[in-house]
Amino acid sequence: MNVIVVGSGAGGGTVARELSRAGVNVTIIDKGPLIKPKNAGECYESFTSGVEIMNTSCMGGTTMVTLGNAVRTCQHIFKKMGVDLEDEFKEVEMELNVNPLPDSHLGSGTRMIMDASASLGFNALKMPKFIDPSLCKPCGECALGCKRDAKWTSMKYLQEAVASGAKVVDETAITEIITEQGKVTGVKSKNREFKADMVVLSAGAISTPRLLSKTGIKAGDNLFVDTFVTVGGMFKGVKFNKEVLMYALIKQDDIILSPHYSEILVDKLKDKKARKKDILGMMIKIKDDASGKVTPDSVVKHSTARDVELLSCGSAIAGSILTEAGVDPRTLVSTPPRGAHPGGTAAMGKVVDTNLETDIPGLYVADASVFPEAPGAPPVLTIIALAKRLAKHIIHEYN
Repeated sequence: MNVIVVGSGAGGGTVARELSRAGVNVTIIDKGPLIKPKNAGECYESFTSGVEIMNTSCMGGTTMVTLGNAVRTCQHIFKKMGVDLEDEFKEVEMELNVNPLPDSHLGSGTRMIMDASASLGFNALKMPKFIDPSLCKPCGECALGCKRDAKWTSMKYLQEAVASGAKVVDETAITEIITEQGKVTGVKSKNREFKADMVVLSAGAISTPRLLSKTGIKAGDNLFVDTFVTVGGMFKGVKFNKEVLMYALIKQDDIILSPHYSEILVDKLKDKKARKKDILGMMIKIKDDASGKVTPDSVVKHSTARDVELLSCGSAIAGSILTEAGVDPRTLVSTPPRGAHPGGTAAMGKVVDTNLETDIPGLYVADASVFPEAPGAPPVLTIIALAKRLAKHIIHEYN
């Protein structure tokens, strides 16, 4: 059996690894280049119609620029739909050695935020991470790619896939899904065709629905992005910009808050002569409404009234915590709304079934496109769990 996997991020890398280790012939195709982890920050793409949506185009996909956060998301939602991911979550957490980082990696700015949170009655928990503390030297640059290769990325799974016989084709954008007599038979790039018995789309919530739409499948609606802002202000010489970001987590209804730095805050405070090392900040991330849309030539995601209300509520909490931590409240500013977790555009129950298969036999989806609603928190762990479950299904069908 020949399987083509389009995209090499959390979903694609996982499916490729699991299938190739089971003896399936796998070809992974990605439009991005093969890069060193430390250069991942050069591969960002963004879409700015409404909320700015950040994306990454390289082998390894967005896993190359995550902050290493490993939380279970949407588990109960999928379970209600008949998809129990408990075994897969346990498997992933063991393989990625998911754990909070030790106190040796806790920076003084983050400690101040955690202490201030406790003083105000908020429970700041340590964030589970897939970061090896023995390799991690806190630098504040997880989102630019890890220079020390301390963070798990799907490149580790891809390397295992290749060791098991998988082929990798990089810098090749797939433009079309090939079907014959209603069944998938391969994919096509600008100047090449790839034949397969099955195709797994893991190209992300922007590219996946565009490819599906070309086959006649209605995809691209219900886009969410886990909208977030970073609120921060001045605390001279705190050097928070060099700490492990999102070391801790505060959960509220449809909102999470976490210590976070953004250079946008420095620019907003340039009239106060703020330096990078003078900023203390927090991210407010929400479970946003799936109100966006992906079309062949546009990506639109505006904040709804509910989104704005959640962001305002979270920002007020963050402002109180930061002030309690010692930030001058007169210097508090916020970034514009952004999103780094696009999904929902090929949702389970609408575009794919509970086995992640579309109406076209042999055509599957394994990325955040299949989430029925926003997780409101980092989705990587759940994407991997879904991809593992899909691989088991394909292997079972093949056998």
